[in-house]
Amino acid sequence: MQTRRIWIGCLVFWVVTTLGAQSITLATWNIADLGRTKSATEINQIAQIINHFDVVAIQEVVAKDPAGARAVVRIVDELNRMGQAWDYRISDPTASTSAGIRERYAFIWKKAKARYLRSGLDTELRDRVEREPFWLEIQAEGFAAPLWLSNFHARPYNQEPAAEIRHFIAYPGRVAPEAMVLLGDWNLDERHPVWEPFYALGYAPAVRLSPTTLKRGCSPEGDYRNHSIDNIYYPTEMLRAVAAGVLDFVESCDNLTRARGLSDHLPVWVELAPVAPANQCGE
Repeated sequence: MQTRRIWIGCLVFWVVTTLGAQSITLATWNIADLGRTKSATEINQIAQIINHFDVVAIQEVVAKDPAGARAVVRIVDELNRMGQAWDYRISDPTASTSAGIRERYAFIWKKAKARYLRSGLDTELRDRVEREPFWLEIQAEGFAAPLWLSNFHARPYNQEPAAEIRHFIAYPGRVAPEAMVLLGDWNLDERHPVWEPFYALGYAPAVRLSPTTLKRGCSPEGDYRNHSIDNIYYPTEMLRAVAAGVLDFVESCDNLTRARGLSDHLPVWVELAPVAPANQCGE
C-alpha cells in the first residue's frame, strides 16, 4: 500500500511538473533606426515578425524626436489587429554622452502571456555604460515567480563593449531570488572571455555560433549573415530552454536589400520554462 501511494504521488508530480509546465518565448531584436524612416509596409512586416514571440526586447528606437516612440506604437497597433492583445513600454532616452548614440529601448508583449509589474532605465549603470539598460519585471503566465528582463545595446565592438558587459555580473544578485534574463545587442559573441563569470554562475546563451547581422551584399557563396553579436543569456538553474534560434526573415540573397529596410539585425529568440523542483520520488 505504501509503495502504491508513492507511485501515485510520483505520477501526480510528473503530471504537474511536466504536462502542466508553462513556457514563454522571449526575443531580442535591434531594429535599426526605428523611427520615421519605417514605412507603413515595413511597420506591418516588423509586426508580423514580432507576432511569432511572446515578449520582445527592442534596441535602437530613435530618441532624437518622438518618431521612435510613435513607431513602437504603430507596431503595437498592427499587432493588435492580428488577433491578440499586446502591451508595451518605451524607455526614456538613455543618458549617453553623445547624442549620436543616444536611443530608447522598448519591450512589447502579449497580454495573455505576461503581466506588467515594473520597468525603468537602470540608473545605477548610468555612469558606467554609454546606454544604460532598460529593465522590465513581468509575471509570466504559469510561472510561480516574476521574471526580470534586461534590454541592452552595448557600445561598438571597437570601443570595448566587454568593459560595459562585465558590470552585469551583479544583476543576478540584485534581483534574487527571482530570475534575470539578459537580452540585447552585445557587439561581441558568446565565446568572448567576458562571459566566463556568467557561465560560472550557471548562465547560458540562447544560441551559439549563429550570425545575427546582415551584410550589405551577398558573398559569392550566397552568404548574407555576418557577426554573432545578438543573444539572450538565461540562468539555467532557474530556467530551461525548450527551443531557441535566429529568425531569418531574409531567406535568400534576392531579398537582402528589402530585408535591410527592416533592420540589419535578425531577431534571436528562446522559449523558456521554469526548472521543475527536484524530484523526490526515489526508489
